[in-house]
Amino acid sequence: MAAQPLLPGAVIGVLGSGQLGRMLALEARRMGYRVHVLSPGVDTPTGQVADLEVEAPYEHLAAVAAFARRVDVVTFEFENVPARSAEVAAEHAPVRPAGRVLHTTQNRLREKTFLAGGGFPVAPFRRVASGDELAAALAEIGTPAVLKTAGWGYDGKGQEKIDDASEAAAAWGRLETAQRGVRGAKKDAPVEAVLEGFIDFECEVSVVAARGLDGSFAHYGLMANDHADHILDVSVTPAPVPPEVTAEAVELARGVFDALDVVGVACVEMFLGRDGHLLVNEIAPRPHNSGHLTIEAAPASQFEQQLRAVCGLPLGDSEIVRPAAMANLLGDLWRGGEPDWAAALAVPGVALHLYGKKDPRPGRKMGHVTALADTVEEARAKVLAARRALTERA
Repeated sequence: MAAQPLLPGAVIGVLGSGQLGRMLALEARRMGYRVHVLSPGVDTPTGQVADLEVEAPYEHLAAVAAFARRVDVVTFEFENVPARSAEVAAEHAPVRPAGRVLHTTQNRLREKTFLAGGGFPVAPFRRVASGDELAAALAEIGTPAVLKTAGWGYDGKGQEKIDDASEAAAAWGRLETAQRGVRGAKKDAPVEAVLEGFIDFECEVSVVAARGLDGSFAHYGLMANDHADHILDVSVTPAPVPPEVTAEAVELARGVFDALDVVGVACVEMFLGRDGHLLVNEIAPRPHNSGHLTIEAAPASQFEQQLRAVCGLPLGDSEIVRPAAMANLLGDLWRGGEPDWAAALAVPGVALHLYGKKDPRPGRKMGHVTALADTVEEARAKVLAARRALTERA
């Protein structure tokens, strides 16, 4: 018997309390749902707009169980929630996407092994757990290559590019130090890493999509993404690639969603090689930074889709209505004082989203701006002009 949908008035439980949860909560409140959030923080971006904010470590299993008992469904906005916490939550409420999805995607080695085993195109990779194993892997894969921690990495953290085998020992030492400094990583845990062949790519692209309880699938086409210092800087859609590349990327994403049995929103990040071939890089089992532009660019944003999917409702209309661009606003913009919000909003057609974070640290995502236009180039120009205006003091 099919599960009954959760209708407005139901309580959505969110593990994680950053900007993704905030934007989900805003959509949920708009549609008549209540939202509870659990994370180690207080007065968080999600907590500021939720009905209830619970402060507890994700590892506090009794707190997770008590939280899950008070909600109708549990979802995530942060993929580094321990798998055991997801299992405990599932004893008391449906967890969507399931904890096994988190378990696979929060560890690069498990993720790469899953993708390769499913026949999805990936860069060559090897497991590495010591300096000696790194040297052996480099001998097989060659250089340049990229060494990445298996777990706890995001926004380029825990990565070392190796251009020559002579750099291996130093790179391994830095990676060990980096892992022990990452939030959530155990300080005495052995280092496990993945060595990947370096991809000479033309651009980085992503497919943000949703999959319902009934297996239905809705996608937003293909986004093209530019990064700065390993952090997403600008996303545009539709990606300026041949239509057959977009079609192939969407089908790859659909295959990944089906193989993982995802219920909810996720993003499949890919490289488009200079040879025209796509390689799957990572899976984010949650709404994604590159999908923020869907708030303005689609009838049902990625956050509304997440809500619909986890509640067992029909998926919404994901057609991109006009070319769109999104630019991240990092804490660096505050170096000269409070940004000039009025100047940014003077750019016609620009929408501003701020996340309620109090500490504008360099590299920290504080908000974003979005613009729609007749062309991708015009939309990109608008968001970049708005971002420049924030710091162009008279």
